[in-house]
Amino acid sequence: MISGEWWALAAIALAVGFFIGAVGVGGVLLIPAMVWLTGVPIHLATATALFSFLFTGLAGSWLFQRRGSIDWRITRPVLVGALVFSYFGARVNALIDAQALTLIIASIIIFAGAYVLLPLTRGHADYRDGRSRSQQWLLLLVGAVAGFGSGLSGAGGPLFSVPMMLVLGFVPLAAIGASQVLQIFAALSGTLGNLQFGAIDFTLAGWITLFELAGAVAGVRTAHSVSVTVLRRTAAGLCVLTGLLMLARSL
Repeated sequence: MISGEWWALAAIALAVGFFIGAVGVGGVLLIPAMVWLTGVPIHLATATALFSFLFTGLAGSWLFQRRGSIDWRITRPVLVGALVFSYFGARVNALIDAQALTLIIASIIIFAGAYVLLPLTRGHADYRDGRSRSQQWLLLLVGAVAGFGSGLSGAGGPLFSVPMMLVLGFVPLAAIGASQVLQIFAALSGTLGNLQFGAIDFTLAGWITLFELAGAVAGVRTAHSVSVTVLRRTAAGLCVLTGLLMLARSL
């Protein structure tokens, strides 16, 4: 018989999947939920959550691609950076106490979210499109930071890539679309690191993934039916919330 704690975790996983599909951000909420509701160690929770994001990434990428909302010129360099550095993040997660790094990452996320909440100073025509070489290097750096942060924290690459891309001036829907594909690469690379240096609870992963996928489908529909301003504010608010949760968890 499934306990009440597992049903509560299912409800949180459903909400997490929705936020991942809608704004790319929200995966970190799953980690404290697993620790508090099931009692699994924090390192096991981060590895298990990261593994589940492989499947939400596959679903989200397919749904975004069907709608033509993935700009591959913007997405490709982000993926290259994430694929390499997610593995190293997972290795660091397994080797050291990540409290200090978690504090730094959480502070960055809160700052980025607060920055994105500021009023827009550019019109749609002023958004970056990833065409120039300098923008390609910026996107590669975004992927590296997002990949490392994903492997280290288990939060999923979009938590880092979406606010960074919004701060750097890329189109919000393009940033969210890129984040869907980023999940696949960051989760795959990070999971390989976790299998080598850590552990994954596959039973728990299967349970939360079912509800994450259902939420992601609804979230993708929402992402394509609301305004850019709403997407920015929602992503920013979730960044501030998840950053504060990471701070609280670390302290």
